[in-house]
Amino acid sequence: MGSPIPSSTLPPQDYDLEQHSNNTTPLLDNPAPPAARHRPIKVFSAIFLSLLFLSSLILLIYNRQPLPKDTHDNGNTQKPSSLIPSSRGPQQGVSEKTFRQFSDISVKNYPWTNAMLSWQRTSYHFQPQKNWMNDPNGPLFHMGWYHLFYQYNPDAAVWGNITWGHAVSKDLITWLYLPFAMVPDHWYDINGVWTGSATLLPDGRIVMLYTGDTVDAVQVQNLAYPANLSDPLLLDWVKYPDNPVMVPPPGINISDFRDPTTAWVGPDGKWRVAIGSKVNKTGITLVYQTTNFTSYELLEEPLHAVPGTGMWECVDFYPVSVSGSNGLDTSANGPGIKHVLKASLDDDKHDYYALGTYDSIEDKWTPDDPALDVGIGLRLDYGKFYASKTFYDQNKERRVLWGWIGETDSEETDLLKGWASVQTIPRTVVFDYKTRTNIIQWPVEELESLRSSTHEFDDVKVAPGSIVPLSVGSATQLDITATFEVDQASLEAVVEADVGYNCTTSGGAAKRGFLGPFGLLVLADQKRSEQTPVYFYIAKGTDGTSHTYFCSDESRSSKAADVSKLVYGSKVPVLDGEKFSMRLLVDHSIVESFAQGGRTVITSRVYPTRAIDGAARLFLFNNATGVSVTASVKAWHIASANHHPFPLATAVVM
Repeated sequence: MGSPIPSSTLPPQDYDLEQHSNNTTPLLDNPAPPAARHRPIKVFSAIFLSLLFLSSLILLIYNRQPLPKDTHDNGNTQKPSSLIPSSRGPQQGVSEKTFRQFSDISVKNYPWTNAMLSWQRTSYHFQPQKNWMNDPNGPLFHMGWYHLFYQYNPDAAVWGNITWGHAVSKDLITWLYLPFAMVPDHWYDINGVWTGSATLLPDGRIVMLYTGDTVDAVQVQNLAYPANLSDPLLLDWVKYPDNPVMVPPPGINISDFRDPTTAWVGPDGKWRVAIGSKVNKTGITLVYQTTNFTSYELLEEPLHAVPGTGMWECVDFYPVSVSGSNGLDTSANGPGIKHVLKASLDDDKHDYYALGTYDSIEDKWTPDDPALDVGIGLRLDYGKFYASKTFYDQNKERRVLWGWIGETDSEETDLLKGWASVQTIPRTVVFDYKTRTNIIQWPVEELESLRSSTHEFDDVKVAPGSIVPLSVGSATQLDITATFEVDQASLEAVVEADVGYNCTTSGGAAKRGFLGPFGLLVLADQKRSEQTPVYFYIAKGTDGTSHTYFCSDESRSSKAADVSKLVYGSKVPVLDGEKFSMRLLVDHSIVESFAQGGRTVITSRVYPTRAIDGAARLFLFNNATGVSVTASVKAWHIASANHHPFPLATAVVM
């Protein structure tokens, strides 16, 4: 028999949902430091659960074969039925965390080598030293340091035993790993310390609200705060002793109530916080108000709801200036401001957003264009991207966005390499004052500090059906900008071309049309047996109107059969007088692509077997049949960011 769960993990015998949803205990102004830091699991219950979790992996790990010697052989091996990945997440009330596209036993495993798997690890994107990571949580700036918390499994490279990892940086690029911030060690979060957000109060205090999965699998919202605000590293966190502070209200399923936002203050002086949920198939954003962050009142009406969109996770709500380039504090409102409402849709695993107007008196948000409402219109990223989170960086007066890049290979392969998932490069978010219909995302300026040697190619003529190699050396860590000009006479001569074009269903870069595709081939080997094209495609109607599509094609990105190879993309506005422009961040197995200054963004997760290390090449291509393009390309090699543990034993923190 195992030891009983400690009493701190169990709900009090007189626990009452209504009582705890109206708790009036004030937030402690000067909480006492905890008796001991979480290093790494502070109570036996968490250790006990970790051992149970590890035991579930025994068959998976025991049955795997040794890695073969380094080879580029195309042979595939049959996947044993015992290695079919389990579903992880839905039974616990959250979205699916296992990539299961290739869970059928008929799909064969690729014989990955140590060299291939080692190469997949990124060099300048953030990821933990090992194991599983998913959502970014509670990013903030405090006393000279940027803080990133993230969903983390300390035991294995699969989802489970979710703990809050913690890292700090001076520049958002080079990160120092810190001990865990919070672990699942109380009855109200024993099944997982899930996603949350930070709120910085005017008096300097920091409030962290997060979702906990209780001992009874109920999703509740909990409060935590730093033990010592004078600590720049915020090493120790105190969980409010009367957690939870919010529980599922009547009419809301106990597994459909999660992911509190950063709070904002209204004109009445009360703070608001939004939480994602659903009613039947209608995705909704619930709003609670509070004056002390320990007692909350649910508003009668949701902030917004969209029928047919399903469960809304990881809701984000923030203002953007329609005239300036600076970011805004989350509580900003008034003339010259739009509000972005974003939701991660559990049903299709994409992040959707819309621009609209927030009525702070009625606490209602209205989209500018109902046809582009949340869940049916614009997406933050059209590739492998989910559970994004923004924060207001008061240090540089900007809004910064993080997103989770999940894996699209097999779970067995993730266990072999010992890690899973990456965070995007942090992106600034601003309103597009030219189109006035979308936001613009762009890599933070600090990334440019990693640029080293440069290669420039000006006014390169790329004829229809041609490919031009670009001599940049190894092409595995690059920051690339490129512009393309289309032969105007040919464009105007076309009466109609590919009116019904769609990136995801139109055959990828191999599908030739009169006006496209044209762009770049990244992570390609010399013979282009593997390649990832990122490209534009122009469709033109009989009325003379042109629409431009921006796409990323993974269909030939890898010789492996057990990885996803999709074609991503969407329309991108190209205004009169603008050249076609793209910026690509290539970091081993990640390609982040930004079109027209960041109006449309695509993140690709690719797993080459040949186009790795020194064999990776860069090409221009034009697969159109009737138009020539002139391209100018600038490519920088990017140094590694050198993420490493913070030297706590010897450091003097400034």
